[in-house]
Amino acid sequence: MKITKVETDAQLREFIRFPYKIYSKESPWVAPLLSDVRDLLSEAKNPFWKHAGKCLFLAYGDGGNILGRIAAVIDRNYINFQDDNCGFFGFFECVNDSGAAAALYEAAKQWLRENNIFKMIGPMNPSTNDECGFLSEGFDLSPSLMMPYTHEYYLDLAKGAGLKKIKELYAYDMDVTGDSRVGRLERIVNIAKKKMPMLKIRTLSKTSFDEDLKSAISIYNCAWEKNWGFVPWTDEEFAVLASKIKTLIDPDMVIIASVGGVPVGMLVSLPDYNQVLKKLNGTLLPFGFFKFLYYKRKIDGLRLMVMGVLKEYRQKGIEAIMYEKGLKNALKNGYKHCELSWVLEDNTMTRRTAEMMNGRIYKKYSIYACDF
Repeated sequence: MKITKVETDAQLREFIRFPYKIYSKESPWVAPLLSDVRDLLSEAKNPFWKHAGKCLFLAYGDGGNILGRIAAVIDRNYINFQDDNCGFFGFFECVNDSGAAAALYEAAKQWLRENNIFKMIGPMNPSTNDECGFLSEGFDLSPSLMMPYTHEYYLDLAKGAGLKKIKELYAYDMDVTGDSRVGRLERIVNIAKKKMPMLKIRTLSKTSFDEDLKSAISIYNCAWEKNWGFVPWTDEEFAVLASKIKTLIDPDMVIIASVGGVPVGMLVSLPDYNQVLKKLNGTLLPFGFFKFLYYKRKIDGLRLMVMGVLKEYRQKGIEAIMYEKGLKNALKNGYKHCELSWVLEDNTMTRRTAEMMNGRIYKKYSIYACDF
């Protein structure tokens, strides 16, 4: 077995395409667009790498066949914001071979050591603002948009390499077909509106997209700053993300709360385009674009990705108002279910809200760490 740094375009192609070798077509795994993965790893196209560094590794067997891959990542913004001199590992994929897995983890640790970092957490692909965690429950289900799917044996490979689970992330499934929740929320909403007559609720207008984007950055960075592992998005990072999802957004599912004309809360749910990507096998060529247009019309699920309210406006009913608006719009637009993810295991307030909305935990993800 040989561990090799990814230094050539050919090796990068092997790194990006390796998951196709270990997930069958019958697997719940959803192949991302190969071009999106390349862009994510590109220092020229992903502004994340302006404040982060990486080293990619491949493990080769005796016959030259690839056994696994891993990335070691140093995010200087994370280190400074969290005051935690810690590196990440990510993009881990491996055959069920404890020796190969241990060698990959050791390669990542060694690169971090060379950069004076002696703690590693992950998987982060490549940060907490992207896909993170090893799937630990829900292996028979495909992942929602921008959520990972990984083999169950990865949990044993991590433990066998000396990593310990430090955090669990939950995904809630919520049925959004008609039931009593609308009436229950309306009572809370009416009370909240009487207390805040200046409160206005609206949906996204594509004509004010850039202005709403600035509000979203501000609300996200302020509302989430105390969360475990949180790192503020830079304006450039958020702009790149927004440009990618602009054409995917259902404007009715982006809810903005304002007081006196100033945005104070935002709820963002995206149609679950993984239902489409599952049909494309990683590429839009040669006929993928036509498949995309056909299956786009059949999407019946959402992923609630962002829900935040500025600190001074919390616990005033604004969250309930946005949920009510989102639920009504989801019903109107024909969606059947919504995934709320991810939610920290110790985020009591969000978990209570999800359960009040009849949400049930149906997937779990584990974060691992080690000191060295």
